Amino acid sequence: MRLLLVEDDDHVAAALSAILKKHGFDVTHARNGEEALQAVLPAANAGRAPFGVVLLDLGLPDQDGYQVCGKIRKLTTTPVIMVTARADVRSRIHGLNLGADDYVVKPYDTGELLARIHAVSRRSAPDADDAGNGGTGGGNGGTDEAAPLRLGAVTIELPTRRVTVAGAEVQLTRKEFDLLALLAQRPGVVFRREQIISEVWRTSWEGTGRTLEVHVASLRAKLRMPALIETVRGVGYRLVAPAA
Repeated sequence: MRLLLVEDDDHVAAALSAILKKHGFDVTHARNGEEALQAVLPAANAGRAPFGVVLLDLGLPDQDGYQVCGKIRKLTTTPVIMVTARADVRSRIHGLNLGADDYVVKPYDTGELLARIHAVSRRSAPDADDAGNGGTGGGNGGTDEAAPLRLGAVTIELPTRRVTVAGAEVQLTRKEFDLLALLAQRPGVVFRREQIISEVWRTSWEGTGRTLEVHVASLRAKLRMPALIETVRGVGYRLVAPAA
């Protein structure tokens, strides 16, 4: 797999590149945001996925990593994993809102990072042409149904992966849509965390649990309906259908 490592610290990049190459990755190193975009651009313009995964550090010398993520997402659906020391939930949510597929906090275990790389590449492969607004996607418990789901002011169009609230479209990432679609197909039913992770992320890896929490928080914020998704303590989540 070709992998783009965006990291301004040459020592960190060299050490990580050595580990990644040992595990079979073909690593391209970009030291700043502009180099990263130049690496992505040629293949993106040709309609091809330039890399299997992008590892993106947020503390870049020329521009903020969030900006780089947003620009990459406009060019390609290649999975982006943000790697940063910013551990607060707001930073995680902001990164996911910009289109990042995962978020790893420094310092991290290299085994964990490798597992996350394989996880995002595995789950993005079936819907690489999806870009979050077309196709059937994957892991959402059946988005090939034709009829839209209507939950009060919320309408979920499964074939087109379009979500509106009171007629206004809400832009969701690929996994945010998959998560919402899964819960919405059985309102009131409690989904266990393990079940959600298995169906949406297609993995049983325990480290994905934190990513699930961040996606739930992001959905509540984007839909402006914090009570829509209810946390069932110690079990999981359920969608509470609002009044029409």
